[in-house]
Amino acid sequence: MRTAYHEDLRRISDQLVEMTRLAGSAMSRASTALLDADVRLAETVITADHEIDANREALDNLAIDLLARQNPVATDLRTVVTAMRMSADLERMGDLARHVAKVARLRYPDSAVPAELRGTIVQMSQVASRIVAKAGSVIASRDLAEAASLERDDDAMDDLHRELFARLADPDFNHGTQTAVDLTLVGRYYERFADHAVSVARRVTFLVTGDYDTVVDREDEEDAVLTS
Repeated sequence: MRTAYHEDLRRISDQLVEMTRLAGSAMSRASTALLDADVRLAETVITADHEIDANREALDNLAIDLLARQNPVATDLRTVVTAMRMSADLERMGDLARHVAKVARLRYPDSAVPAELRGTIVQMSQVASRIVAKAGSVIASRDLAEAASLERDDDAMDDLHRELFARLADPDFNHGTQTAVDLTLVGRYYERFADHAVSVARRVTFLVTGDYDTVVDREDEEDAVLTS
């Protein structure tokens, strides 16, 4: 019985790692679709989002079942409860990739990204890929040093987000309101994608240390910024 219980706990971790892989693949493909005006690729991202949703549902059902049947305590309880919060972050990351793909589809056959801003979007895509890959590694290894390194990657994404916004607000920007709105949204999607990956890493830190105050304080700060 306990062997099955610990196998279920491993399954939860494995499913979270798989969700990071799916979210990373979705954002990578959505970025390519956005830059290359590849509507077929955009459609695959939009259609495949249900797979991430299904993974979240399966993981949450397993977690609830474990809570009901096994009454876990201490670290095991943190593992189960925290996994449900992480699955929500990862499901949202998939949604954000879908949003990028929808912008690509909306502007087809044109690219939504002007030539002079392609470099910035490419960099944002690269940071997104790096940060979601690290999130998966952190879930699997529970490496607190690597978890902390995601904060630096998030800082890089924030810098790129500010750079993009500054260029869109420049009086010399001459690509029209539609393009400015599209790229403002796209920049926000990448920035939030990174934020959710950082949230996953912080939850792993809580899982290992049991220190919840740090996680809550940082999330409260972000909520204050978003609502101010």
